[in-house]
Parts: sequence; structure tokens; C-alpha cells
Amino acid sequence: MTELQDNVEVQGSCDPRFEALRDILASGLASGADVGACTSVMLDGEMVVDLWGGFADEARTVPWQADTITNVWSSTKTMTALSALMLHSRGQLDFDAPVAEYWPEFAANGKAEVRVRHLMSHTSGVSAWAQPVEVSDIFDWEKSTSMLAAQAPWWEPGTASGYHALNQGHLVGEVIRRVTGTKLGEFFRTQVAEPLGADFHIGLAPSEYGRVANVIPPPPLPIDLSTLDPDMVAVKTFTGPAPDASVAWTDEWRQADIGAANGHGNARSMALVQSAISNGGVVNGVQLLDQSSIDQIFREQSNGVDLVLMMPMRFGIGFGLPGESFPLPPDRRICFWGGWGGSLVINDLDNRMTFTFAMNRMGGGTVGDERGLNLLAAALAAVEAAG
Repeated sequence: MTELQDNVEVQGSCDPRFEALRDILASGLASGADVGACTSVMLDGEMVVDLWGGFADEARTVPWQADTITNVWSSTKTMTALSALMLHSRGQLDFDAPVAEYWPEFAANGKAEVRVRHLMSHTSGVSAWAQPVEVSDIFDWEKSTSMLAAQAPWWEPGTASGYHALNQGHLVGEVIRRVTGTKLGEFFRTQVAEPLGADFHIGLAPSEYGRVANVIPPPPLPIDLSTLDPDMVAVKTFTGPAPDASVAWTDEWRQADIGAANGHGNARSMALVQSAISNGGVVNGVQLLDQSSIDQIFREQSNGVDLVLMMPMRFGIGFGLPGESFPLPPDRRICFWGGWGGSLVINDLDNRMTFTFAMNRMGGGTVGDERGLNLLAAALAAVEAAG
């Protein structure tokens, strides 16, 4: 049950063309749909929306500040994808090469022909850790990546997608480590976050804990996984392992290198980084990507019912693409992903726009929900109206 709030103030800056986003964010905070939230828009390389409001804690005693950050779950995957795209731009990573060319141990158990693009598009057949596995195992990089290298795929790689919910950052991250000698979180920090001045972290230093708005766990899943066939790919994925959202409150989770799920940031930092994709590879004068690497995103890798999400999904390389499950213009160069509970990242290349949303009150959705989508619709309408 939501609680109505009085005197909700949305702070930050907003180009007059996008004023509707301020009203929508304020309405969500006032209705109790959100406790604390933020949204941003980069357009033509400029931050035209940077708004936040509400509270950083469930008790509504600590105001959400300009520098508040939160765990954005799978929106982290967009940062992992960007990191891999950067290596592609540098000529260091071939998405069509076998994973084993970079990570020889991965060839074990029938995976010699799995391609890097299969990891990037959730089509590798390795959508989670095989049992037995505990949440604590994924905090241990050597152990968790060795486990993935040793196991067999659960379906023929490249034939279908099965969302790599918690392990995609380990898979792509180990390839990045083999190429660069640097773990994903450190690569992102030194090659992306620091050069751009972007407040986004894959592996959070304890010195930043005071700024974190702990996520507020979502309602229970509508499906009881224990009643389903344990051999279903969806069941094996969502139980391999199955962290409660409250794991995001722990030091172990915050400090780990989990490129699929433990990124901490806010709408501003997500929009700043991801605008490299909508703005021709350049952010504030820093060239992260070349156009050929951006074009890789739109190479369709799968289009059908996802074996894990159990709904129609269309994946390119590193991102979701418009399809029947997401109300995005199908004829445009748009790529996206979002996070468990509601966070959202959209890159609209035709409009040179990046839209983002982050919040602490988690909804029931796996990838975004109506809060972010309502803000996105207003942003798209504003850009269209401006012509």
C-alpha cells in the first residue's frame, strides 16, 4: 500500500522542453510509488534533465541528495557492455571470436564454439551458475569464473536467448580481464568513470557508503519457483544463486565485482556514461567508442521467447532492442536495458538522447517498470515536439 506524501519537492535542473518529467517524478514521489528517485536526460551531449527528490531511506528521514547513489541492479549491464565495446573500438576484442581465444579454460564441457557475442547477448547457454552455488561464491572472482568455465551450456549456444541475470558481468568481465589484465570494476573506474567524472561504481569503496540509498526490496515474485520443473532454464537461472534484494545492503555485495548487478550510481552518472552511445562515442570531449563499435549493438543476435524471462525478447550485442515486450519505436536505433525493481537506461541514437531513471523503492519488474517508462514516454514526446 502506498502512502501519500505532502510537500514533495523535486530538485535539480530541467530544460523547459522537458518540464513534464519534473511533474511525473513529483507525482510518483507524492503518491508513494517512489520513496526516493532521480531521472536524467542527455541530449546532443548536454545534460538537459537532472532531477531528484524524495528520501534515501524507507523511514523517509534522510533526504535524497544530489550525490545520493543506489544499487541499480541490471542497469549495471549497460556499463559492462560499454566496457567491452571500448575494447572492440581499440581493436582488442572481436565479438565473433570464440571466448576461448581469450579465456582458454572456457572451452571445457562443450563451449569451444561459444562466441564473445553470445556472452554479450545472453545466448551462450550459460545463464547462471550450476548447482551447488551460494551467493557468497559470486563474491570470489577466481572461484566464480572457474565454476562458469567448467560447466556445460544448458542449451545450444546461439540458438536462443536465456537472460544471464547475475553472471553476465563475470562472463564478459573475465574476457575483459584476460584482454587487459584488469578486472572489470577497475577497468570501468580508470577508463570510464574517472575520465568522465561519472559517479558510477562496479565495486563500491567503503568511503562512499554514507551516500547510498539502500534499495527497498520488492514484493514477492508472483511465481513460486519451487513448484516448477527444476530442470527448466528459468528455474536453474533464478536459483543459481538466488539472492534476496537485501543482499545489496551488505559490505560483501557492495565491494564485489558483479558487472551484472551491483553497480552503484544515480540517473546523472548513468546518463553521462551511456551518452557515449547516443552521442557518437564522445562524452564531454572524451572519445570512448568509434562508430563501428556502436553499430555492433544493433546486430540482432536473438528474437524470440527468452528461456529465462519467458517473454519475447530481442537482443543485439550488449543491449536489448525494441520488440513486442517493450513499447519503444520499432523503426529507430534504440537500445536499452534496465534493472530489477525499476531502474532504466535508454539510448535513442536517432534523437542523440540518453534517458535514465534510478530509485530505491523496488517494484516487481525484472527489467524496468511503469515509473521509468512513463518518464521515458514524456522525454520521447518532448524530443519529438522539438523536432
